[in-house]
Amino acid sequence: MTPAPAKGEFNNFCTEGLASGQLAKTDCSVNWTNSDSRMYCFSSEDSKAAFLKDPAGNLQQAREFFASKQASAGKRVQEVIAERSMDGAFVFHDPKLDADLNLLFEQIKTVRGMEGYGWFANVIFHDKDEAKKQYAIDFWFKPEGDQLTLMDIRVQKGPKQDGDSYYMVTRMPVAWWWLPVQEHPGDMEVTRAWQVMSAIHNYIATHKDAKGALEIKDDKTGETLPLDFVEIHRPVRHLKKDGEYFVCTDFRKPGSKDEYYDIDFWVNQKSGKLEVDNVKIHKIPVQEDGVWTQQPRYTFEGMDFDVTN
Repeated sequence: MTPAPAKGEFNNFCTEGLASGQLAKTDCSVNWTNSDSRMYCFSSEDSKAAFLKDPAGNLQQAREFFASKQASAGKRVQEVIAERSMDGAFVFHDPKLDADLNLLFEQIKTVRGMEGYGWFANVIFHDKDEAKKQYAIDFWFKPEGDQLTLMDIRVQKGPKQDGDSYYMVTRMPVAWWWLPVQEHPGDMEVTRAWQVMSAIHNYIATHKDAKGALEIKDDKTGETLPLDFVEIHRPVRHLKKDGEYFVCTDFRKPGSKDEYYDIDFWVNQKSGKLEVDNVKIHKIPVQEDGVWTQQPRYTFEGMDFDVTN
């Protein structure tokens, strides 16, 4: 029985582009599978034919160029760690725990590139005071000219205690850049949930203030609220009538561990590009009997939508 082709080592990059020293995206509708059952994607049949005149030599050139880009992202990781270190430890404020983690670097585990979205380095650290407590931390960079701009840092896996030892468990919900990993490259012909989530995360990363908070206008009170981003939730909903997407997210009031806001981001694709065009407060924190809960401003009743995978 012939095994199914494995996902290509270059993700959604054109293989012939990499071989010529360029980064270009493809939907992988034109592809080739080598003897190791690895799939490689091309922009056209002509490009594929030209590449296959010397597959071994062209693959080597593609790998060398791709590795140079991965090395650049790895270098930026080291620069960010150095910039944010105190007393020998990398200091990262975990938005989910609302706590500073003091971490020691172990290794860069992987660096993945997604054309149009950036580079993602998965880095292993351990707690400064307990070496058994390991963390897998994602660094998201976007190219701007020759530079890689840090967009965000997120915990992918955190430590869970088991007796005297610890093991890493995946932090839920997972970041959007992990969702395409199991998809077939050709699935990009339709808008995917992770693409909508990436547009929202990009909006948050590029609109936050110097303190890292996103200012959100309360359309009921007129007040502008600076809020700290915590996470994006699934599902991604798609309105059948006008084609708009909307997604729920968690934000926290700065300085509070319990006052959470549910913020909805509305995303359209009218220009051919996914763009946030509205940000609305869905739920507000309300204290009842000493306990903070969330009170909805509106519901989804009457909305005709489906769920985007």
